[in-house]
Amino acid sequence: MAIKTIGVLTSGGDAPGMNAAIRAVTRLALNKGAEVIGVQNGYYGLLNEQFRPLERTDVSEILNRGGTTLGSARLPEFKDEEIQDRCVINLRKQGIDALVVVGGDGSYRGALALTKKGIHCIGLPGTIDNDISGTDFTIGFDTALQTCVENVDKLRDTSSSHHRCSLVEVMGNHCGDLALYTAIACGAEIVISPETGFDETEILEKLRYLGDAVKKNHAIVIISEKICDVDGLAKKVSLHTNFSGRATILGHIQRGGSPTPVDRMLSSRMGEKAIDLLMEGIGGHCVGIIDNEICSMPIQEALEKPRKSRKKLYRLFDRLV
Repeated sequence: MAIKTIGVLTSGGDAPGMNAAIRAVTRLALNKGAEVIGVQNGYYGLLNEQFRPLERTDVSEILNRGGTTLGSARLPEFKDEEIQDRCVINLRKQGIDALVVVGGDGSYRGALALTKKGIHCIGLPGTIDNDISGTDFTIGFDTALQTCVENVDKLRDTSSSHHRCSLVEVMGNHCGDLALYTAIACGAEIVISPETGFDETEILEKLRYLGDAVKKNHAIVIISEKICDVDGLAKKVSLHTNFSGRATILGHIQRGGSPTPVDRMLSSRMGEKAIDLLMEGIGGHCVGIIDNEICSMPIQEALEKPRKSRKKLYRLFDRLV
């Protein structure tokens, strides 16, 4: 089947680099002679017919912008087959033959459902959490990491002046990559993530050792979200160690900002692969980067595939402390 019109949407939480992906998909599809239609506000826009055509000039000033110019929204109802069928009808009405979906694993499941109903879909991994199998890195992870590192570096400056222990919560959903990479890059003393587990007694003992035996005048603890009450832990650090505990939750600042060159390059390379796959008549795949090579695999395989072990990186962190 010849692909004449390609849709593109961003779904789920926004991630820096999504705009670069929109730009790449649009321009590369146009270069192949296809028309491009942007779907605004993710699957919600697909259901409510929020479409707009995209030309080269529409994406000419978005490469360096964070967020997503197409907008994003969550639509839990998309799991219902009736909703999926209505979205397929809307795509057909627009003459859209294929769809590029930029988002996380929930977005991938939506793309897989549409593929099974006859719409060729390609998924691009867009999330700061880096929690998608089938790729070493996701679009937005590098920028979020930079944001975390910059902020923790600033906290270290003030912590070292006041004999403080800064406990910093970062995002990641149920994946500890953002915490782990931040901890290594910032020289943190402790990292707490889904992979390490949470042992309050062990953490307090280690901080007492760092303060009493090692005579450190400050400490940094990086914590993945959804692990513990960071404010409560900071109070216990103040009560049971020689450090003054201070909690900082970085929050949604991690999703913002201009994407790094790494994320811009990654988005552009992945966008190229997505268009190449569609033009070859391939749907139901997702694009990734493994060992710095752009690749693809069936979405179903990526959803079922276990993530790569981070044992070597956790071992590196332990050896660096």
